[in-house]
Amino acid sequence: MSLESIASQLGQSKNKLPPVDEWDPPYCGEMNLTIKANGEWFYQGSIFKRLSLVKLLASVLKKEGDDYFLVTPVEKIKIQVEDAPFILTNWQWQDKQQTIMQVCTNLDDCFILDDQHPLSIINDNYYVTVRRNLLAKVHRNVYYQWVDMAQEITTEKGTKLVITSAKQQFSLGYIN
Repeated sequence: MSLESIASQLGQSKNKLPPVDEWDPPYCGEMNLTIKANGEWFYQGSIFKRLSLVKLLASVLKKEGDDYFLVTPVEKIKIQVEDAPFILTNWQWQDKQQTIMQVCTNLDDCFILDDQHPLSIINDNYYVTVRRNLLAKVHRNVYYQWVDMAQEITTEKGTKLVITSAKQQFSLGYIN
């Protein structure tokens, strides 16, 4: 299995995101492909230089349990992901009232922070669900921007910082 054969198979797809959840191909082994914690993709120790290829491969990324796979209609290949496959690098308000927040990943996946794309805290790190069960780690700069604009809400446990988007409140944690 090579990157060229995967790219060839995927190049035939006309949909923006292939229906990887509908595909159940046979497992074909592992590939020496790693997504680093900083969002960079490496193949056999060399960094990917073509963003278009990274985006293409990311479109067929699937997580099963704790493992990540590249999936095509005819094969399934395990890869390594150090933390999360995406990094949330940017955000902006979609409306003048500042009630709907659009967030974007390092691979230009943009979506609304809402109940389908929630913010979660895992082991003191912040993640947003991009699609299916794939997460984007919130970049430190984005996190600090959110903290700066967050509302303080007093609860029985203490003062909590929250951001609101699409009528949903998302916790940034408690301050002491």
